[in-house]
Amino acid sequence: MDKDNEFLEDIKVGITFGDINGIGPEVVIKALSDNRILQGCTPILYGSAKTLSAHKKTISGEELMFTSCSDASEAIRKKVNVVQIWDEEPVIEFGAANEIGGKHALLSLEKAAQDLTTNKIDVLVSAPISKETIAKAGFKFAGHTEFLADMAGAEALMMMVADDLRVALVTTHIPLSEVSGALTREKILEKIKQVDASLKKDFGIIRPKIAVLGLNPHAGENGKMGSEESEKIIPAINLAKNEGVIAYGPYPADGFFGSSMRHQYDAVLAMYHDQGLAPFKALSFDEGVNFTAGLPIVRTSPDHGTAFDIAGQDKASAQSFRNAIYLAMDIYRTRKFVKDVNANPLPFAPKDKRRSGSRDLD
Repeated sequence: MDKDNEFLEDIKVGITFGDINGIGPEVVIKALSDNRILQGCTPILYGSAKTLSAHKKTISGEELMFTSCSDASEAIRKKVNVVQIWDEEPVIEFGAANEIGGKHALLSLEKAAQDLTTNKIDVLVSAPISKETIAKAGFKFAGHTEFLADMAGAEALMMMVADDLRVALVTTHIPLSEVSGALTREKILEKIKQVDASLKKDFGIIRPKIAVLGLNPHAGENGKMGSEESEKIIPAINLAKNEGVIAYGPYPADGFFGSSMRHQYDAVLAMYHDQGLAPFKALSFDEGVNFTAGLPIVRTSPDHGTAFDIAGQDKASAQSFRNAIYLAMDIYRTRKFVKDVNANPLPFAPKDKRRSGSRDLD
């Protein structure tokens, strides 16, 4: 073993299967087939050995050795472990958006989330689900972000990450027609503060700079193309500045990502889903990671969906999923480091040793 990695903390990474008719299990297999990922990591998969083996048969040139267990507490360190959530062998129909795929995606997610709350795993990396099929199985949420926020009893922040590009959202999975009404000065302010807190706690950035996008074309053009900027966004930015947050904007969204301006900021806050994710995925598709910030737990996922159109064809790239694993581990370690640093500040010297003008160095 590489001596540089010998003393890395072993992190238990919980991994869900996602929709078994999609590319989720395929990218999981491909991401874990390189044993180097086991340095500092114990993957714990939630599903079944039979389902994983069925997907392995569709992939050429990848060798994944794994061991089965009935509970995450039985996982073997630095091995790929599969927790048996279901015993039956479900009928896998690659590319089919059906209730079977949704049912098993939900079983996998619920068990992994439960183990996350009881500290049987340290972080969660989720394979893609189909919102349509998992809803048929009784899932009541718009997506992973909302599910985990409800579980944690906190307000989640959806953030996409690719190297130094971080894009967060004020609103997430709501219709475009409802975005303007959902935006309030208070909500935008809260999201700005959440971005600031996440950059400090999760990424170790001491004084982060945040760019805030406008809602309307040309950021409203001084009211000619909408009033949300002047009535909601600008006041929220000013309030954030009053609280010590370094935030600027609102910037017109159309030209921001294509210019060099994005490199001047540690994160970008977009007003709605496609405003932030369309340019993000254009710049970093197959490499980006979806991070659920703002929660006491760490959860990441690849930036792509189930890709039913290529499921079972050995065409899916595992890079985004691999990055999701590494980012989850990085954030877990950074959180511990930041907590330890803030918990043990250097004490002040006694007053009698700090007399003004004293030359006594005893």
